Amino acid sequence: MSEPSRTVSVAAVSVTVETVSVRRPEGASEPARPLLEVDGASKHFQALRAVDNASLIVDEGEIVALIGPNGAGKTTLFNLIAGALAPTAGRIRFLGSEIGGWRPDQVCTVGIGRTFQIVKPFADMSVIENVMVGGFRGTTDRRIAARRAEAALRMLDMWDQRARPASALTLPDRKRLEVARALATEPKLLLLDEVMAGLRPTETDQMVAAFHRLNREHGVTILLIEHVMRAVMALAQRVYVLHHGVIISSGTPAQVTSDPKVLESYLGTAELS
Repeated sequence: MSEPSRTVSVAAVSVTVETVSVRRPEGASEPARPLLEVDGASKHFQALRAVDNASLIVDEGEIVALIGPNGAGKTTLFNLIAGALAPTAGRIRFLGSEIGGWRPDQVCTVGIGRTFQIVKPFADMSVIENVMVGGFRGTTDRRIAARRAEAALRMLDMWDQRARPASALTLPDRKRLEVARALATEPKLLLLDEVMAGLRPTETDQMVAAFHRLNREHGVTILLIEHVMRAVMALAQRVYVLHHGVIISSGTPAQVTSDPKVLESYLGTAELS
């Protein structure tokens, strides 16, 4: 599905953003199609509008970033997509089907996997046992779960660590373990919630390379929340900016990082590399 333009409502002012052409996955012959469509989604907690009439589209094969200051509503929006919260208003569609208000297990079953900001592996279990937790999605067969876990660990170059206790992992490896557990659910869309927070620049670059491989070689579409602009600039083909629950800007990384509204509310004059 293609559109000549997308219109985003910001504080009652109508702003039209040109549609950005999207690179198709390697070897793809069909035009990219919308995988996720969030249309006017809102989440209110009494008087607090944590997410307010937010709309975004993630096409199949894309890597899209959602950025914004702390408390902007980014994780709340993820929770609406993943089923942890039901929207107060608006629609959420995945592959054309309405999923707003579904339970997390139902959302996972149709092909959306997610990570969490706070990484909490099962410390007394091995790496592969942790990943198998995700591999049991839709099955009770241990062999299927183990096969899915092996595939996820190999995608992230962690197969050699499969027997290690999760408690012995470094922070970067605990982050990769969190991603592997989500990958073991075999998602079409992977939601990454600040997986590069706290990493050194070299560790961030390694994660960026891993996500590029997942996207290009394995066809995983990615929507990520991230504060590390080094990673956003290297990964994302398009970026949405959320502020006080409202999408205030969208476009390519270059367009968004030069938008005066984004500079004023979030980026300032910080170095983006």
